[in-house]
Amino acid sequence: MLCKICKTKGKREKAVIFIRHHRLALCKEHFLEWFQKQTLKTIKHFSMFNKNEKIGVAVSGGKDSLSLWQLLTETGFETVGIHISLGIDTEDYSKKSLSLCQKLAEKIDRPLIVFDLKKEFGHTIEEIAKLSGRRDVCSVCGTFKRYIMNKVALEENLAAIATGHNLDDESAVLLSNTIRWEIGYLGRQYPVLHEREGFARKVKPFCFLTEKEIVSYAILKGIDFMETGCPNAKTATSPVYKQALAYLEHKMPGTKLRFYKEFLKKAKPIFEKEAEEEYNLAPCKICGMPTTADICSVCRILEKIRGVNA
Repeated sequence: MLCKICKTKGKREKAVIFIRHHRLALCKEHFLEWFQKQTLKTIKHFSMFNKNEKIGVAVSGGKDSLSLWQLLTETGFETVGIHISLGIDTEDYSKKSLSLCQKLAEKIDRPLIVFDLKKEFGHTIEEIAKLSGRRDVCSVCGTFKRYIMNKVALEENLAAIATGHNLDDESAVLLSNTIRWEIGYLGRQYPVLHEREGFARKVKPFCFLTEKEIVSYAILKGIDFMETGCPNAKTATSPVYKQALAYLEHKMPGTKLRFYKEFLKKAKPIFEKEAEEEYNLAPCKICGMPTTADICSVCRILEKIRGVNA
């Protein structure tokens, strides 16, 4: 199979990547060009940020976030990495994740901000979940990561926080929220969450790119990344939705991209107004961060833990 671009230019480079839903075969050189072009196109289309702004990239040590950090840096954006060390000891997960983030920071010569959960709050994420009486570690983890990312963005005066969420992630979340008719979440799901009332801007430049495309980019660019997922994610429901969509994608290439793009174009505006009406924010009475309640979720959990330890 020949690269589509090389073939049209009279060359005969063999394709190393076949993008099935685009019916596009590309060699290494042209795949990397295509991948970068698609990302920059998404950034421009949604007016995510510009080169005069400082961007924080949430890096976990996985392929998506590390690839995003390197791509944005290489294309001229001013970036800073932000890593949350969760204190997960299983298979030295947190230590390995941090090490990979530090390695890339050195490679691309950009600063890395590390927020150590144990040092800041006195407990690892698993301890926090257990002490607060929550069985779902993933839910607690998500709550704390969103809180910390927003806190760091405000303290560091960052224009936006960029995350490595990809098309597989976004379409799976969309399917989950649609099945449960979560109006609030459906109204807010978008590649850009604009800054408002104490919330920093959050953006997803990889939202139209698949996991397969991103892992191909990471490998071709020589990025070392965690090849195993978080040990606590074994009970997460998102893989189930991803598997369902993967089956549909196999039978009908392009299903995930159509599902997500058509939602953004046609369905989201229907839910958006109702979601905004139920989303009134006020400063948390303890930490001052924005919340829909008197006390934010993180402070409620921390207060409960202090009560348990008293």
